[in-house]
Amino acid sequence: MSADIKSAYLRGLQNGIPICLGYLSVSFTFGMMCTENDLPFWIAVLISMTNLTSAGQFAGTALIINGGSLFEIGLTTFVINIRYLLMSLSLSQRIDPALSIPKRLVMSFGVTDEIFGVSMQAKGQISAAYFIGLMTAPFWGWALGTLIGATAVSLLPDMVRSALGIAIYGMFLAVIIPPAREEHALAWVIVLAALISCVFYYVPVLNQLSSGWVIIICAVLASSFAAVKWPVGDEEDGEA
Repeated sequence: MSADIKSAYLRGLQNGIPICLGYLSVSFTFGMMCTENDLPFWIAVLISMTNLTSAGQFAGTALIINGGSLFEIGLTTFVINIRYLLMSLSLSQRIDPALSIPKRLVMSFGVTDEIFGVSMQAKGQISAAYFIGLMTAPFWGWALGTLIGATAVSLLPDMVRSALGIAIYGMFLAVIIPPAREEHALAWVIVLAALISCVFYYVPVLNQLSSGWVIIICAVLASSFAAVKWPVGDEEDGEA
């Protein structure tokens, strides 16, 4: 390994440590959820090590626990994670065009919201060594947090376990509220998705639809409304 490659990897590794610490708490909740629903701890860890995604992983695992079909699970996780396609396209403009396919595949596995955000702030061309270093700590933090959550939950009192059960909702609120306060379009999307979800929860017949399809319908309808009402082009031109 050359000095430049080693330096780039270590720089990425250092930049990924804060992401790793954040992933520990979220993946702890995922591991706890799996154990609470009678999934073996090694299954929880295997899921985390093969799916580096929070919302999609929680939704997909919840559907598995509730007996959702493979098509429903696949479509739900596709809709939730489709943003990674756009991130990868943007990232592809910043990497060396001559980068080999195996390296591109490894890098694509580590494209998450946080890793993408940090990598795009890097100056100049993004090297494979830097990006792989950046995703190393978050990957192991995600897996370790899952392991701790899946194995330690049985040692916690029922009151603490119940309290931790709502941690995932707090995480999602922490993710959506700050940007919603700055972007009125995002706030409306959140409100609309919540209202549509309430309709499917309370209206007879509609409340018989599985949670996976409800997620898909809410996401598609709310995002489609925002795309028509607040096109990105209009915002860029200052017309919105």
